[in-house]
Amino acid sequence: MLTRGQKRLWKYIEEGSLMKLKSYLRKHRDLDVNFSQGKRQRSPLQLACSLGDDAVVRLLLEHGADVLRVDRKGDTALHVAVNRALKHGKTAYDDLVVPLRKNCPEAMHASNYAGVTPQDLLDGLKHSEPSRSGTSGPSRADPEKDWLEKLFGECEDEFYETFGVYDADDYLPVDDDEEDYGDWADRIRREYFAKKHAEAQKMAASSSGGRKKKTKREDGESYKELHARLQKEHEEYLSRAARKEEETRQGKKRRYEQMCANTFNSGAVELLSYADIPWPAPRGTVQEMVDVMLHGVDRKDATAFRKALRQQQALWHPDKFAQRCEARLDGKDKQRILDTVTALSQELNRLAQSLKK
Repeated sequence: MLTRGQKRLWKYIEEGSLMKLKSYLRKHRDLDVNFSQGKRQRSPLQLACSLGDDAVVRLLLEHGADVLRVDRKGDTALHVAVNRALKHGKTAYDDLVVPLRKNCPEAMHASNYAGVTPQDLLDGLKHSEPSRSGTSGPSRADPEKDWLEKLFGECEDEFYETFGVYDADDYLPVDDDEEDYGDWADRIRREYFAKKHAEAQKMAASSSGGRKKKTKREDGESYKELHARLQKEHEEYLSRAARKEEETRQGKKRRYEQMCANTFNSGAVELLSYADIPWPAPRGTVQEMVDVMLHGVDRKDATAFRKALRQQQALWHPDKFAQRCEARLDGKDKQRILDTVTALSQELNRLAQSLKK
């Protein structure tokens, strides 16, 4: 039997409510997204594939959705995605098949109860011949065959560059007691329709003469009051979100400085993997790392900003970093670590050069 949380998850996917789904999963990280529902016994991931909702597919994959989970016919999510791609073309393939195949390559060769794999479905279309005319001329599906033959090379390269990119929401603190934008919007909508329903009932119960007594001015004032309240609550939400973002940034800066002290100033001799290096934003870009390093420094104060920048340049200079840590770097991660340090140093140097112009 499904839990209340799983029922809500299923509802959000059916509605295509990505924002609500993302907020709900962020608040309930322990929610199991691998379950079956309905006559077809489909999983949430299979439902998202059948609806062609690529954003939900990627979100579910980030939260541990199992690509190999099967429905009543033994089909996996990749079977569902490929079938949709065969009907809707290249865009559906890029949006659905590529991320699933990236997440679970072996699923391409997983057979359903009829012994058919997703790869078989693709190959079957590639080699199909028209049978309606009884001749062996060019197929009407030639354009489809053309894009299928190129997909594995071209589309995946583009997708791999963007799949799994750092998402700032992953670092936001979770506060179950604080309503997010989706909760706020739901509450306002409920209150608005409840108010309108009550007004309609009141008007229906009153006499026609009583209805005429309600002036346009009263209607206008009622609308203005509602609009003012909505505006005020929205401004309060934006202010609260800004405070949370600032608190998050300050927390990252504090963690970064503490990790630097623990790693560079301690007498520890254990090996350092890539994850052990005190990166300012472990899953972020080089620019995002620099933003964390220099957060809180007033860039209008040229003296203070240059001082902070020089401190970071000295900390991440490739030669100085190598003197401090190279002997402790884990061999399998060593080159990756040094490459990232070099990229950080170059970005800091570029920023320093821009100040001189």
